[in-house]
Amino acid sequence: QVQLVESGGGLVQAGGSLRLSCTASGFTMRYYAVGWFRRAPGKEREGVSYISNRDNGKYYGDSVKERFTIFRDNAKNTVYLQMNRLKPEDTAVYYCAAAKEALGYVFAAEDYDYWGQGTQVTVSS
Repeated sequence: QVQLVESGGGLVQAGGSLRLSCTASGFTMRYYAVGWFRRAPGKEREGVSYISNRDNGKYYGDSVKERFTIFRDNAKNTVYLQMNRLKPEDTAVYYCAAAKEALGYVFAAEDYDYWGQGTQVTVSS
C-alpha cells in the first residue's frame, strides 16, 4: 500500500524550530521528487519547499528561504523539513507530496502522485 505519512508538527513559540518528517511506504522515496506544501486557514495552498529526485536540487518559497531546509534520509525512506525561526504566519497544515516524473513547475500540486494527510504546525506569538 502506497502511503505518505507526515509527523513532527505541533505548537511552538515564535522563533522556535520544528522538524517535519515525511515517510513513505510502498515505494522508494529517493526515486521521487518531494514537495512540501501548506495551507493556512482562509488561504490557498502554498508551495513551501521541494527536493529533486535527479540531482537533489532544492527549492524554497520566498516566505521560507533561509529559514527552512529540506533534506532526505534514504535509509529511512524519509524527507525532512527543518523549520527554524518560525513565525506566526507559518501556522498551517503542512503536507508532503511525491512525484515520479519531472515537474515543469515544482509547486504544481496537480502533478504530484501521492499526498500525505498533513500535520498541523501552530506558531504562537
